[in-house]
Amino acid sequence: MKKILNFILFFVALFFAFFLMPSFSNAATPVNDEESLNSEIQSADPGATITLQNDITVTKPIVIAKELVIDGNGHNVVGSNDWTSTSGNQTMFTAQFSDAKLTLKDINLKNGPKYGVQSYDGAKIILDNVSISGFKYGGVLVNGGNLEVKKVHLGINGTNENNGIEIDKGASATNNPTLVMNGTLTTESNENVVRAAENGHLTEFTITNSPDTTNKVVLAGNKVVLTDSANNIISETKVPDKATANADVTQLIVTIFANDVTYKITVNSGEKITADLLKSHIKLEENQVIDGFYTDSNFANTFDFNTAITTDTNIYAKISVVEAEENVPETTPEPVPEVDKNEKDETPKTGAENYLGLAELTIFLSTIALITIYKKKQKF
Repeated sequence: MKKILNFILFFVALFFAFFLMPSFSNAATPVNDEESLNSEIQSADPGATITLQNDITVTKPIVIAKELVIDGNGHNVVGSNDWTSTSGNQTMFTAQFSDAKLTLKDINLKNGPKYGVQSYDGAKIILDNVSISGFKYGGVLVNGGNLEVKKVHLGINGTNENNGIEIDKGASATNNPTLVMNGTLTTESNENVVRAAENGHLTEFTITNSPDTTNKVVLAGNKVVLTDSANNIISETKVPDKATANADVTQLIVTIFANDVTYKITVNSGEKITADLLKSHIKLEENQVIDGFYTDSNFANTFDFNTAITTDTNIYAKISVVEAEENVPETTPEPVPEVDKNEKDETPKTGAENYLGLAELTIFLSTIALITIYKKKQKF
């Protein structure tokens, strides 16, 4: 009996060893500083999650060549002023080659000599609730790799001009870069939020949008355009002459001129737009109204809403000011006090009532006088 029991216990232990060990190896591993972060990255099994317990200052690039999740737990990773490059790489987080898949979540990346994040030559990076700011070259470099945007906030990145997400292909990269929009992208600057590099090595890139993404990156003519959920254009940059852009969404740009304000939206090619659509994008003052839409700034030619849009189009809104009518306050007559009919009227009589009373008194006195005179005559 004892041998049977030991045999059963042995197989139970073996079951736990073979079937539960992988889940333990992928469990979140906490780190507290740069040394422990790099150590855990090197020792972690593919698919593991590494969780930060504190803000961390890093002094050199962090390179990842396997599948990992780094959960910032809301903490900051800050680049040190004393930075050491690795083989010319000065990006804070780099996922390299096709075996690498790095997910950064709930983390804030701040300050560095080049880029905050780089996906290099076939590697994939997923950014989920990530803030990136203060990097001198740009926020994200898609360098022949793949980038998926789930939730990203871009601060100011770049020295002479802002540079948010740069689509590029280095001289040594063999894969073409891809960008997938699958959520929300916000930025503190509308300059170069998403742009294709003009270095001559980028010959082809691909952009796709998930059905539920808030922001879209679309191709409009020779421009890469970032839009919001209402198709307002946030940022637009030119596609390099030597590059071929592939996009699942291609649209046209409609520019609306409304007094001194310019609005830009994207519409589908061959689509008929409406006046209500244009009005929904224009902000008016309380005393302003739109009199119509025209194809010229002199308001000579009315825009034809029955014609489909087949090319980038300028539309001019004629806006006039309506003078507010002066509101004259209505006056309410003062209420007439009610008089109690049973109450004694002590008001002095005037007019006809007084004359009537005087006449009656005169007649009465005259009658008495005549009677008195008549009686006196009878005595004599």
